[in-house]
Amino acid sequence: MTEFHGSRRTVTQSIESEASRDEVVGVLVEATRIPEWAPAFVDRVTGDARSGWLATKDGQDFALRVMVDQGAGTVDYLREVGPGREGGAYVRVLPRPGGGSVIAMTLPLLPGVNPTDTAATLAQELDALAALVERH
Repeated sequence: MTEFHGSRRTVTQSIESEASRDEVVGVLVEATRIPEWAPAFVDRVTGDARSGWLATKDGQDFALRVMVDQGAGTVDYLREVGPGREGGAYVRVLPRPGGGSVIAMTLPLLPGVNPTDTAATLAQELDALAALVERH
Protein backbone atom coordinates (compact mmCIF):
# COMPACT_ATOMS: atom_id res chain seq x y z
CA MET A 1 0.00 0.00 0.00
CA THR A 2 1.33 3.44 -0.95
CA GLU A 3 1.09 6.07 1.74
CA PHE A 4 0.83 9.79 1.13
CA HIS A 5 1.18 12.24 4.02
CA GLY A 6 0.70 9.62 6.70
CA SER A 7 -2.54 7.77 6.15
CA ARG A 8 -4.27 10.69 4.38
CA ARG A 9 -4.68 10.33 0.63
CA THR A 10 -7.41 12.86 -0.07
CA VAL A 11 -8.81 16.18 1.03
CA THR A 12 -12.57 16.83 1.00
CA GLN A 13 -14.40 20.09 1.54
CA SER A 14 -17.89 21.40 0.96
CA ILE A 15 -19.73 24.66 0.46
CA GLU A 16 -23.38 25.64 0.50
CA SER A 17 -24.95 27.39 -2.47
CA GLU A 18 -28.23 29.12 -3.19
CA ALA A 19 -28.21 27.37 -6.59
CA SER A 20 -30.20 24.16 -6.99
CA ARG A 21 -28.53 20.79 -7.46
CA ASP A 22 -29.57 20.75 -11.12
CA GLU A 23 -28.09 24.22 -11.70
CA VAL A 24 -24.77 23.19 -10.14
CA VAL A 25 -24.57 19.92 -12.06
CA GLY A 26 -25.51 21.82 -15.23
CA VAL A 27 -22.38 23.97 -14.85
CA LEU A 28 -20.17 21.06 -13.81
CA VAL A 29 -20.99 19.00 -16.92
CA GLU A 30 -19.85 21.87 -19.14
CA ALA A 31 -16.19 20.82 -19.00
CA THR A 32 -15.10 23.87 -21.00
CA ARG A 33 -16.09 25.95 -17.95
CA ILE A 34 -13.70 24.19 -15.55
CA PRO A 35 -10.95 26.84 -16.00
CA GLU A 36 -13.40 29.50 -14.80
CA TRP A 37 -13.54 27.97 -11.33
CA ALA A 38 -10.55 25.57 -11.17
CA PRO A 39 -7.63 27.28 -12.94
CA ALA A 40 -5.14 25.34 -10.80
CA PHE A 41 -6.43 22.15 -12.47
CA VAL A 42 -6.67 23.22 -16.12
CA ASP A 43 -5.99 26.26 -18.26
CA ARG A 44 -8.29 25.18 -21.11
CA VAL A 45 -10.68 22.38 -22.04
CA THR A 46 -11.70 21.66 -25.63
CA GLY A 47 -13.76 18.96 -27.33
CA ASP A 48 -17.06 17.59 -26.15
CA ALA A 49 -18.63 14.66 -24.34
CA ARG A 50 -19.10 12.72 -27.58
CA SER A 51 -15.63 13.12 -29.11
CA GLY A 52 -13.78 13.36 -25.81
CA TRP A 53 -12.40 16.22 -23.75
CA LEU A 54 -8.85 17.49 -24.10
CA ALA A 55 -7.50 19.50 -21.19
CA THR A 56 -4.40 21.67 -21.17
CA LYS A 57 -2.36 22.70 -18.14
CA ASP A 58 0.91 24.62 -18.42
CA GLY A 59 1.19 23.69 -22.11
CA GLN A 60 0.69 19.95 -21.46
CA ASP A 61 -2.36 18.23 -22.97
CA PHE A 62 -4.17 15.32 -21.37
CA ALA A 63 -7.39 13.43 -21.98
CA LEU A 64 -10.13 14.28 -19.50
CA ARG A 65 -13.01 11.94 -18.86
CA VAL A 66 -16.13 13.47 -17.30
CA MET A 67 -18.38 10.91 -15.61
CA VAL A 68 -21.85 12.26 -14.80
CA ASP A 69 -24.82 10.81 -12.94
CA GLN A 70 -27.34 13.64 -13.18
CA GLY A 71 -29.89 11.92 -10.93
CA ALA A 72 -27.37 11.29 -8.17
CA GLY A 73 -25.75 14.70 -8.53
CA THR A 74 -22.27 13.32 -9.17
CA VAL A 75 -19.60 14.58 -11.56
CA ASP A 76 -16.12 13.07 -11.66
CA TYR A 77 -13.22 14.57 -13.60
CA LEU A 78 -10.80 11.75 -14.37
CA ARG A 79 -7.43 11.54 -16.08
CA GLU A 80 -4.78 8.90 -16.39
CA VAL A 81 -2.48 9.13 -13.36
CA GLY A 82 -0.46 6.02 -14.15
CA PRO A 83 -0.56 3.06 -16.48
CA GLY A 84 -4.11 1.72 -16.31
CA ARG A 85 -5.03 4.04 -13.39
CA GLU A 86 -7.38 7.00 -13.35
CA GLY A 87 -7.81 9.63 -10.70
CA GLY A 88 -9.01 13.15 -10.30
CA ALA A 89 -11.66 15.30 -8.69
CA TYR A 90 -14.90 13.84 -7.39
CA VAL A 91 -17.82 16.24 -6.98
CA ARG A 92 -21.08 15.47 -5.18
CA VAL A 93 -24.00 17.89 -5.18
CA LEU A 94 -26.65 17.36 -2.54
CA PRO A 95 -29.97 19.12 -2.07
CA ARG A 96 -29.81 21.52 0.88
CA PRO A 97 -32.72 21.58 3.32
CA GLY A 98 -34.81 24.66 2.60
CA GLY A 99 -33.45 25.08 -0.95
CA GLY A 100 -30.15 25.38 -2.66
CA SER A 101 -27.44 22.77 -2.55
CA VAL A 102 -24.33 21.52 -0.81
CA ILE A 103 -21.33 20.97 -3.10
CA ALA A 104 -18.67 18.56 -1.83
CA MET A 105 -15.42 17.86 -3.65
CA THR A 106 -12.69 15.33 -2.97
CA LEU A 107 -9.19 15.73 -4.42
CA PRO A 108 -6.23 13.36 -4.19
CA LEU A 109 -3.19 14.41 -2.20
CA LEU A 110 -0.25 14.34 -4.59
CA PRO A 111 3.18 13.19 -3.44
CA GLY A 112 5.39 16.14 -2.58
CA VAL A 113 2.49 18.60 -2.30
CA ASN A 114 1.59 20.01 1.09
CA PRO A 115 -1.95 18.92 2.11
CA THR A 116 -2.58 22.42 3.48
CA ASP A 117 -1.86 23.87 0.02
CA THR A 118 -4.26 21.38 -1.59
CA ALA A 119 -6.95 22.27 0.95
CA ALA A 120 -6.47 26.01 0.29
CA THR A 121 -6.74 25.48 -3.47
CA LEU A 122 -9.86 23.36 -3.00
CA ALA A 123 -11.49 26.06 -0.85
CA GLN A 124 -10.77 28.67 -3.56
CA GLU A 125 -12.21 26.39 -6.25
CA LEU A 126 -15.39 25.74 -4.29
CA ASP A 127 -15.84 29.47 -3.60
CA ALA A 128 -15.38 30.24 -7.30
CA LEU A 129 -17.75 27.44 -8.33
CA ALA A 130 -20.47 28.60 -5.94
CA ALA A 131 -20.13 32.19 -7.19
CA LEU A 132 -20.27 31.00 -10.81
CA VAL A 133 -23.40 28.87 -10.40
CA GLU A 134 -25.17 31.59 -8.46
CA ARG A 135 -24.53 34.02 -11.35
CA HIS A 136 -25.36 31.43 -14.03
